[in-house]
Amino acid sequence: MIKTIFFDVGGVLLTNGWDRHSRARVAEKFGIDAEEHSKLHYEVADSFETGGLSLDGYLDHTVFWTKRTFSRDEFVAFMREQSQPIPGSLELLAELATHGGPTLATLNNESREINEHRIEAFGLRGYFSVFLSSCYLGVKKPDDAIYRTAVDIMQHRVDESIFIDDRPLNLECSELLGISSILFESPQQLREELAVRELL
Repeated sequence: MIKTIFFDVGGVLLTNGWDRHSRARVAEKFGIDAEEHSKLHYEVADSFETGGLSLDGYLDHTVFWTKRTFSRDEFVAFMREQSQPIPGSLELLAELATHGGPTLATLNNESREINEHRIEAFGLRGYFSVFLSSCYLGVKKPDDAIYRTAVDIMQHRVDESIFIDDRPLNLECSELLGISSILFESPQQLREELAVRELL
């Protein structure tokens, strides 16, 4: 019996909060050298997403290391605008949350400030009991440790858990530990997969 459903957030429920496409749009809007910005991003990305570097620290390193014609507030506001709901996903999540089935938890890679903005802006506290984000756990998918820690926190066995993600590698790594998985392709496909497993 499945007792926990772990959800990725970016690419499943919402658009990715700060991926290469988001960074490209930001670079274009603010006239930043995209290649340079990408290089600086990858220098600190792991620390940013595992809670070792704040948003201000990240921006100091990647954007505001030199004088700019725009403000930090303007830049952060546009960063936040990159987060949008995937049509149909939050509606499906709401239905699942009221179904009275397994406990719902996130399992996602996200920096603290972006993660907390998305939780607040999209009302995710109304659906999830636990937020197991890389910024809180100090480790990222697809590292084995994040899946082991998530299962330990939920206090359910791996064979009582299922993980939904849009990236095959993340699912392959969780499956090696015995966690069942669903590759997200669309809200309708996810609905059908959950129904087959009698979870919806």
